[in-house]
Amino acid sequence: MKIGALASRSGLPVKTLRYYEELGLLPAVGRSTGGYRLFAEDSLRRLEFIRRLKTLGLSLDDIQGCLAVHDAGQLPCGDIQRQLQRQIDLVDERLRELRQFRTELLDLLGNWQSDPQPNTSVICPNLNV
Repeated sequence: MKIGALASRSGLPVKTLRYYEELGLLPAVGRSTGGYRLFAEDSLRRLEFIRRLKTLGLSLDDIQGCLAVHDAGQLPCGDIQRQLQRQIDLVDERLRELRQFRTELLDLLGNWQSDPQPNTSVICPNLNV
């Protein structure tokens, strides 16, 4: 199928498909006599795979690695599992940072003065800046 048909069926812009092809994520099977890129039917499944891994937080480089394993005739499940575990670790770290940030905000608001004394040398005395 031509790239326009693939874009229509996948819901992705032609520009994205060209970018994916450029990165090696979405190989074209050839070109038509008119020079149009041609893609196989299984390109739709490949695009769904890419979309799913992107929603799980994997980078295009990570996805490319998984697809390379698949294209070599092996299952990339072990690689994907490691990448997903890495995502969990990143989420856990981000949650720790957000809890710390929340505590900092609560501490700041706990000592907040609703009507502090004006001071021309500071913009907001509550912030201690």
